[in-house]
Amino acid sequence: MTPPDLLYTDPLTAATTAAQEIASRTGFPTHDVALVLGSGWVSAADALGKPVYECDAHELTGFLAPAVAGHSGKVRSYEIIEDGKTIRALVFLGRTHLYEGKGMEPVVHGVRTAVKAGCKVVILTNACGGINTSYKVGQPVLIRDHISLTAASPLSGATFVDLTDLYSKRIRAIVRGADSSLEEGRLCSLAGANL
Repeated sequence: MTPPDLLYTDPLTAATTAAQEIASRTGFPTHDVALVLGSGWVSAADALGKPVYECDAHELTGFLAPAVAGHSGKVRSYEIIEDGKTIRALVFLGRTHLYEGKGMEPVVHGVRTAVKAGCKVVILTNACGGINTSYKVGQPVLIRDHISLTAASPLSGATFVDLTDLYSKRIRAIVRGADSSLEEGRLCSLAGANL
């Protein structure tokens, strides 16, 4: 059993270990794409069909039990066959939030694990408020960029990550091709709920 503090003392090893556990449990050595479903999005995973595998996330190294309503705390693996091509999808039905006060490591652990599991694409969803008065409650908005107002980062030391194409133009074009009515916006992230 992996020590619970590994997430904080060696987060990349924790992510690698969790990815290895997912590979062992699913029988898939790698996954292609990850989907992290935030508050209110859990039922959207049902549109992907029947998962090949499902477990409670906290059974895997580094994952915490869900603490926020609207997050089931499950991890699912799907094998999706489209036009003769097989895509293996890793779906996280919830996540840990920075405002929960558990630090940055649990917040980014799902994405790190997805990357260590081989995912080249990670799609994040959330539920948040907005200041654009044309947006309606519950309206999906495609994010094209973000501004972090959290004063927190998962990066440490002399680490530089090029975020120029973080919100991939190619993937946004694919999504817009599926639903041309989607608006695009910029996400301003805060440390937690604000009035």
